[in-house]
Parts: sequence; structure tokens; C-alpha cells
Amino acid sequence: MDIYRIEDSFEPSTDGKAAFSMDGMVATAFPQASQAGVAMLQRGGNAVDAAVAAAMALSVCEPQASGLGGQTMAVLHVNGRTLALDGSSRVPSLAVRSKLANGEQFLGYRATTVPSTPAVLGYMHFKFGSLAWDEVLAPAIQLAKEGYALTGMQCRLQARELVTFLKVTPPSGALAFLRKGEHPHESGRLFVQLELAQVLELLADQGPRAFYLGPVAERIDKDMRENQGFLRAEDLALIPWPIERPCVERHYREVRIATIPPPGAGRDLSLVMMVLGNLPSDFLSKVAPSSCHFMAETFRKVFLQRRQHPVGPNHYQQSPDRIMTNPEFARSLAISIQEHVDPALPLLDAPQLGGETTHISVMDAMGNAVSLSQSIESIYGSKAAASGLGFLYNNYLNTLETKDPSHPYYLRPGAVPWSSVAPAIMFLNGTPWLAAGSPGSDRIYSAMAQFMVHLVDGGCSLYEAMARPRLHCSLGGVVSLEAERFDPAVVAHLEGLGYQIDRRRDYAFYLGAINATIRCQTRPGFMGVAEVRRDGMAAGPV
Repeated sequence: MDIYRIEDSFEPSTDGKAAFSMDGMVATAFPQASQAGVAMLQRGGNAVDAAVAAAMALSVCEPQASGLGGQTMAVLHVNGRTLALDGSSRVPSLAVRSKLANGEQFLGYRATTVPSTPAVLGYMHFKFGSLAWDEVLAPAIQLAKEGYALTGMQCRLQARELVTFLKVTPPSGALAFLRKGEHPHESGRLFVQLELAQVLELLADQGPRAFYLGPVAERIDKDMRENQGFLRAEDLALIPWPIERPCVERHYREVRIATIPPPGAGRDLSLVMMVLGNLPSDFLSKVAPSSCHFMAETFRKVFLQRRQHPVGPNHYQQSPDRIMTNPEFARSLAISIQEHVDPALPLLDAPQLGGETTHISVMDAMGNAVSLSQSIESIYGSKAAASGLGFLYNNYLNTLETKDPSHPYYLRPGAVPWSSVAPAIMFLNGTPWLAAGSPGSDRIYSAMAQFMVHLVDGGCSLYEAMARPRLHCSLGGVVSLEAERFDPAVVAHLEGLGYQIDRRRDYAFYLGAINATIRCQTRPGFMGVAEVRRDGMAAGPV
């Protein structure tokens, strides 16, 4: 890996997509959220303070992807210690498969699990933060009170989800987030959320317990009873603090990757990188027909392993299944990839997940780093909003298994969702070098893998590695790619091998969104990028 080339070729941009700072870096999916994080660093806070402030701000200004009604997972390196925070939500006590009609786990009041985001962010701050809790929440409160300008991307997503918004009865999400409850908003409109501001002020004053034991919990209970939902005050009172777990740690070239264990998808990312690590750097970095085929087959094989080897940390097992973290197994997968589409793999796809997420990467001048992913599952979650509280309920119930009771993620009271997030911190010479992550459901590991290949193998700058064209291959052999940005020979070769080509537009929303920060190795300072495919911004203290 040519670290000098990677860092010397980086240039900040005027649009905020690439930034340099001497004193830390924040990269998120929305400019005001990044600014909230930077404000904490400027006040002497650490990376945890900045990440919590940014996450709370995203709960206000990125409601299509996250919010107080969702769940949060994170990898932290704080005070020399690296750990994963399992912030899983929980299936409500009344939610059982026999009570669900067709589609109710996808949409509406019955689709939600017990929100964990307030508990996770509260735990992170109370255990690892340094600033006052109300100070960390202040930017989100101000943003909710004063409003923010809706982006073109948000308005397009509202238009795309309009039909599903209006299927919910009563149409609470539509009334809260659409114009007059029926139409997408216009880009640039100021969106003010006074009800959400009141909830955030209550949390700032009383802490996250106000969400789970106080008036917010009472309001959620009442709302759910009135609309035949499953969630109750008892479920909220029983939500645990997030669980500190050891990270999944494996190497890719000289870089050690620490990522989230199950129920997150760090095993998927680790296995992809271990398989690719068996190939020469110059082969992968060329983005040629043969290397793209190898990449596509890797994604297929790893997704099959994910389906065949689900591991639930809270599920009884005689012996843990470590096949997906075994370097020798990764080598055997690499050897099994031939110059044709593997006919032994399924040719039919599993149901495609429509999940959406947001990701935050933060580094501070004290050596701390946070890589945090949070979500309400689908875009705009369940499309049902909490009455009088200003946030959307998640629809994580749709991620649970509904046919096999022996499955570790079977839909039963108290179960946790099976997540596809893979926040990661990469270490170089024993210290945090890169914090990165992506939304995109099943496309998370493919977006992250290509980003790492372009960076580590290709020697691209942080910005170029994020902006390069992407592809993803489903288990059934559907290759989704930014077709006009690839060499036509690549597309023709893949099509000739028998892949079904799903042509996506340039810089496609579908193919993930890298938000990443780097602590420079060749000079002082920090670099950051926010995904060009979305609305984000990278920034650091000036």
C-alpha cells in the first residue's frame, strides 16, 4: 500500500464532499449533522461527543434513514480500547408470527421493534463522552426548532414512497412528513419539527430514561393501543443498554479491520476482504472484466455463506460457528472462483431487502475514533409516525425469519433483528487510520469492499476511492452497476458470462454511500469524505 500516494493525492473540495483539518474530522450524510459534530470538537469534546451530536442531528434532518424510533450500532476506539456496541432493538412482547397478517411486518404500526437509538446514544455519551449531555443535544434541538432545507434527494424519496405512505391507516407518517399529508415537498422548503424538538428537550433535561420510562413511553403506548400496534410501555421499560462486544478483527493487506460482530454484518465484510486478499493488488485495482467478474462472484459466495451460517449472539448454540472468519475458508472460496459464473450457486434471488441506513465516521485529535451506523430499516421506516412526538417508527420486524423457529433471528418476543450494517475502524501500525461505513442493506459490504480496494490496492485518494464506479452482485447473479461509468468491455464481459445486468444511473443512490475519515500517517492532520451519491458533508475544526 502506497500511503504517500494515497495522502498526497487528496485535495479538499469546495462542496464539502472532501475536507482537511488539523484537529479532527466528522463525515455524515447531512451538512448540519456534520457541523453539529464539529461544534463538539471545537468545544473540547471527544469523538464520542461529536458522534452522538451528529447522530441526534441526523434524527432530525435525515428522517428517511434514521431517527429516535430506530436502532444504532457502532465500533469505537476510545482511550486506547476498541469495542463494538450492539445496540439491537427488540421484538415487542405481543409480536408473534400468528398475529401478523400478510405485509404487516413491513408497513404500519405492527412492523416496529422497540427503538434502541436513544439508549445507545445515551450509553455512548455517559460512558465515553466528556461534554454535558444537554450541550451535545443542543444542535439537534435547534435544528428541529428552526428547521432545515429539504434536499432534492429527500423530495425524490418522498415521491418514490408516496404510495406506501398512504397505505398506512391512519396516515400518520404522511401527515407528519408529506406536504398536506398527500404530496412530496418541494426541494428547498424549510422543514420545522416542533413536536420532535419538545421530545429532544425532554431527553436533554431528563436523559434517555424519559424516552423509556416517562411521558414519551406513555404516549407511544397510547398511540400503539389506539392503532393496534404491538409496542407497549412494558417493552420500552425493558430495553437494555447496548451490549459491549469484541469486534470481528481481520487483516486486509497491511490494514487490520475491526468491525461489528453478529447481529451486525461485520463477518460478511471481513470474509469479502479476506477472499479478495488472496488476489494480487494489481489484478483487483485495474477494474478490468476479469477482476469485476471475480468481485461479483465473491459477493455471491459471501452472501450465500451469510444465509447458510446465521449466528445470533443471544441464541443457544453448542459451538460457535466461526467458518466466516476463517482465513483458510476464505482462501478456499477464492480458489473456487473460476472464469465462469458458478452454476453451483442459486440462480434465484432471496427477497431483496429495501433497508436504508445512515453512517457517521468521526476522529478526534486525542486518538479516538467512532464508526456508527443507525437506521429505521426501510426508507421512512414503517411510514407510521409516533403521535405528537415527531418521529417515525421503524419496520425492523421485516428482518426477522418467519418460517424456521430454530433460526437465531426467528420472529419471537424479545428477539433482535438481523442487521446488515458493518461500521468499521481500520488500523495501520496499531493505531486508528480510517473510520468508514455505508448504508445500503445488502450492498453495504460490496460498497465497502470496492472502496477499500481502490484505496489500499489502487492507491487512490480518499475522495477518488469513494467516488469510483460501483457494482453489486446478488446471490442470483444480478449485477447492478453504474453502467455508463464502467468500460463497455466490462459490461459486455459480465453479460456474456450469463449475469443479468441491472443498469443503474451514474452515482446511483442504490449502490451505497461511503462516509469516511482518515488520520494522516505521512503528515499531521485529518482527511474526510462524504458520499457524492447523497447529501452528506465532511468537515473538521478550523
